[in-house]
Amino acid sequence: GPRSPGAGSEIFTPAHEENVRFIYEAWQCVERDLRSQMGSERGLVEEYVEKMPNPSLKAFKPVDLGDLKRRNTQDAKKS
Repeated sequence: GPRSPGAGSEIFTPAHEENVRFIYEAWQCVERDLRSQMGSERGLVEEYVEKMPNPSLKAFKPVDLGDLKRRNTQDAKKS
């Protein structure tokens, strides 16, 4: 039967990888558009800024996906 993953271990399926790649590439396009419109008045990209920041998000730390992927790859090699 399917093994249940241990606590704290995540299984990256090909579908997961595909989603991450899709979001990454989409974001690259957004950043490129942002840079190319710097001088222009009306841009394609509008940055959303929270007017009333949610206090419960103060502790939020962004995750470095590249670092996470490296660590998971190393963990997989160890076992």
